[in-house]
Amino acid sequence: MSFDESRFSITEQALDASTSVFSVAGEIHVTTAPQFGAVLTEAVARGRTSMVIDLTAVGFIDSTGLSVLLTALRGVTRAGGRMALVCSNPTVLRLFEITRLDATFAIHAELEPACQAVQGAGSSTSGIP
Repeated sequence: MSFDESRFSITEQALDASTSVFSVAGEIHVTTAPQFGAVLTEAVARGRTSMVIDLTAVGFIDSTGLSVLLTALRGVTRAGGRMALVCSNPTVLRLFEITRLDATFAIHAELEPACQAVQGAGSSTSGIP
């Protein structure tokens, strides 16, 4: 079995000075995780301490991808920020449940509530696509 790196993409949309939505598509695994991790690490270094990781278009994630998410969560938390995930794929959600990471991550079914969670309930989310 080989992994096709072209089946992975990540884009960033800034909502405000410290908040970004990262939309991920494809598969997050041993081949694509380094790129995924580098983008998130660099974002924290730039002061993106409120992150929403939109996994809606992710069809597969392995333990390497989960490790990247945990590392990013640690970095955001250490910087005093918040992270939320958006995921509605039952297969991907099941992985979070099996590993009990559903208790570690704030997982939302839709983008808007995730953005509100990281920006604070009273903040505007007018930048949401």
